[in-house]
Amino acid sequence: MTYTLTLKEKHPVTHDTYRMVFDRPEGFDFKPGQATHWALDEDGWRDEDRAFTMTSQPEETDRLEFVIKTYPDHDNGVTKQIPGMSPGDQVLADAPDGAITDHGPGYFIAGGAGVTPYIPILRRRAKDGTLEGSVLIYSNETERDIILRDEWEQMDGLETIFVVTDEAAEGLHHGMIDADFLKKHATDTSKPCYICGPQQMVDDIRDALKDAGFDEDKIVTENGW
Repeated sequence: MTYTLTLKEKHPVTHDTYRMVFDRPEGFDFKPGQATHWALDEDGWRDEDRAFTMTSQPEETDRLEFVIKTYPDHDNGVTKQIPGMSPGDQVLADAPDGAITDHGPGYFIAGGAGVTPYIPILRRRAKDGTLEGSVLIYSNETERDIILRDEWEQMDGLETIFVVTDEAAEGLHHGMIDADFLKKHATDTSKPCYICGPQQMVDDIRDALKDAGFDEDKIVTENGW
């Protein structure tokens, strides 16, 4: 099934990330955390689909929100076209899918745009007052790359740990999310661990978590979707 989505609003979130709001077609059903593959409805782009997470809630029947990080240095990349999009532009979307859904409070580990599946999950829990026990461990290259930092820090019950790899920033951890880091910050092996980000990061963190005593069924990733 292919759906046509029409852009209604676009607003900057960071220097290279945008919040995009589309209309929501009938039958486009999903769970918080799931994504869709969509492509620009333009000549030369209809076969260039990419996965983007819906950051709105399933009950918001009149809108679909996405938070999308752009990569200007990617030649002919889909996200490179995002800054030039305007209301009225259309995209072609597949039926929603994806393994990252809400499995309960736990460790939400993300790199860069990998934080997007957690936006609707943690917003839902914040609204319901069920965030207690959730920890967001979020890695970026620099401090200005952190998506929705103010919102995360204001969520009652959510512990936030921000990590940057390419600079030293006051109050932030500097370095990689490696086995030693996880031994200090992901200590409750009874909780689920969500991982989303670059594939090598996901693979390395999954291995480190298993070495730290987390069962495979406690580790939630997209499994290459």
